[in-house]
Amino acid sequence: MVNNISLTLVGGNEKPAKIHHLVKAPANTPWALAKQQSWDANHPATVYVTPETLPDGTPCNAVTVILRTKGCHWWWSSGCTFCGYFNDTRDDVTNENLHAQWEAAKTQHNGFKDQKMVKIYTSGSLLEDREIPVEFQETVLRECHEMNKELIVESRCEQLTDDKLSWATKINPSFTVAVGLEAYDDEVLRFHVNKGFSTKAWDKAVENLRKYNLRVKTYLMFKPPFMNEVDALEHGVRWIKDVAAKSDEISVNPMNIQRGTVIDRLHRNNEYRPPWLWSLVEMIKRAHPIIYPEGGTNGSDDQVCRLIIHPTAGGKIRGAHNCGTCDKFVVAAIERYAVSGDLREFNGLSCECEAIWQQELALESALPLPLGISRPRRGNRLENLRSL
Repeated sequence: MVNNISLTLVGGNEKPAKIHHLVKAPANTPWALAKQQSWDANHPATVYVTPETLPDGTPCNAVTVILRTKGCHWWWSSGCTFCGYFNDTRDDVTNENLHAQWEAAKTQHNGFKDQKMVKIYTSGSLLEDREIPVEFQETVLRECHEMNKELIVESRCEQLTDDKLSWATKINPSFTVAVGLEAYDDEVLRFHVNKGFSTKAWDKAVENLRKYNLRVKTYLMFKPPFMNEVDALEHGVRWIKDVAAKSDEISVNPMNIQRGTVIDRLHRNNEYRPPWLWSLVEMIKRAHPIIYPEGGTNGSDDQVCRLIIHPTAGGKIRGAHNCGTCDKFVVAAIERYAVSGDLREFNGLSCECEAIWQQELALESALPLPLGISRPRRGNRLENLRSL
């Protein structure tokens, strides 16, 4: 007699697999685990220096230290649909390892002597005790204060409690907390991003940060999964308007495809295209009056907050891109705007592909499909069609 076979979502009669594990299968494979253990736990993932601007508008150099940590606690249980920072983590990183990484970063750049700003990224939240030992949190806060460095750390909303901020500001009374809000829209946070918190949680976190006179940097995502180009443009401008008055800085992050994520699978199946660079330019033009109500530029008296856009992997297939001919010029103009806040940075930009972009926006407005109708923008069109 043949045993009955249950019609589960996946598998046969064996214990059903969790979607969580299936979606993140690349992180659980033997080769991925072996790669994790190959990282040197005593050296940071990367350290680099970039031009930046201090809160008072003074140009400076900033050192960015990306530490090799256990990763984000939200990833352990679920995870955002676009985030691939788990690729740079090690499960067994200790307090001693993190201190060794911190010393290695300081040694590499002469104790940060020539940098006025220090950005600490942990593939999670610096102020999360489950991810980062409290002793190491204290080291970073204290030493940056003693060195008189402008410190920027990242955190999710749930860490920014009254108790945690009271403790942190006794060690370092002035620093910036960057929060990955991604979207000021609960539906998008839940169904597109799987962020694990709501807009109310962000509002409360900002309230707590203001209570302790800490600066707020808000990350917004441009074109999250399951959203077409025209919706991304309209939502993006609205989200900037919603959070501008509550933020000291807004950093809009155009989607880039990170390995082993939900959006990576969508992209590989031709169900998602990274945003057009032209969409970023248009978003900036529409948002400029929100940031500068009287038509000013960066540092003007009418500036509500600072608007920053640095397209990660800009011009590449897995990042925001156009046709390939104009990409480097458009990326350069977007990055110049992040410093100057001057719309004249976009004067003279033009390319034949701009008409294709405008046509796609018009078509998606008339036929609003969630996955969009964008075609491949690079390579031979016939070969692209054959690959579908």
